[in-house]
Amino acid sequence: MAMSSRNEFGDFLRSRREKLSPAELGLKNVRRRRTPGLRREEVAELAGIGVDWYVRLEQGRTVNPSDATLDALASALRLGSAEAAHLRALARNGERRDFAPEIVPPVIEHLVMNLNLPAYVTGRRWDILAWNAAAADVLGFEKLDASNRNILAFMFIEADSRRLFGRAWTDEARRMVALFRVTHDLHASDPAFIELVERVRSHSPEFKKWWAAHDVRGGNSGQKVLMHLERGAQRYEYATFQANDDPALKLSIYTPV
Repeated sequence: MAMSSRNEFGDFLRSRREKLSPAELGLKNVRRRRTPGLRREEVAELAGIGVDWYVRLEQGRTVNPSDATLDALASALRLGSAEAAHLRALARNGERRDFAPEIVPPVIEHLVMNLNLPAYVTGRRWDILAWNAAAADVLGFEKLDASNRNILAFMFIEADSRRLFGRAWTDEARRMVALFRVTHDLHASDPAFIELVERVRSHSPEFKKWWAAHDVRGGNSGQKVLMHLERGAQRYEYATFQANDDPALKLSIYTPV
């Protein structure tokens, strides 16, 4: 594992260990615990690996866990499918190229502009790179300052996001934090990702709290209710598609329900 991914791998292990309670796993709590969650030796025993080996993993030291070890850790820590996939991705994450803002190919931009449905394109860091008139009408991306043309910044820095999502803002914002964490942890040492997270953290106490929880989740489709200034509440189904030529580019399309 690369240095940044080792650190994130260890942090993720620790965050999942601290979320588990001995009672849930049928472990006897014979001694008073000074910290929440399981002890390292308990996780190691549940996973069938040595305590020293587990400590090295959690400390982010130079180790390369096998698939069998990753499966055992996922089972011991009661990881869901998205969490287990994230653990494996961190373990296998090699050196990544430095981030650079993506350029949307003309053919994709032309496709987006000619869609009647709200549609937009984002990059690896969730920067908003292109959108059509229908998306502007519903989401208001054209009103954003250039520095905040990013899904995470829009959600936590721009006040209009709270109006757009209404009562669902908290649930949607927490979902986005968990989704972005999956991407971020593979690029945690990149200055562009560090700058974005620190800027959002400084603006939003909610983000700061939820980011510290280290939750992850998957999902590229579903439903949202958006509050339009003139038409009121509107329900949409949304789906996300990855570009073949540049997998960092993702096209999101919203269909009215």
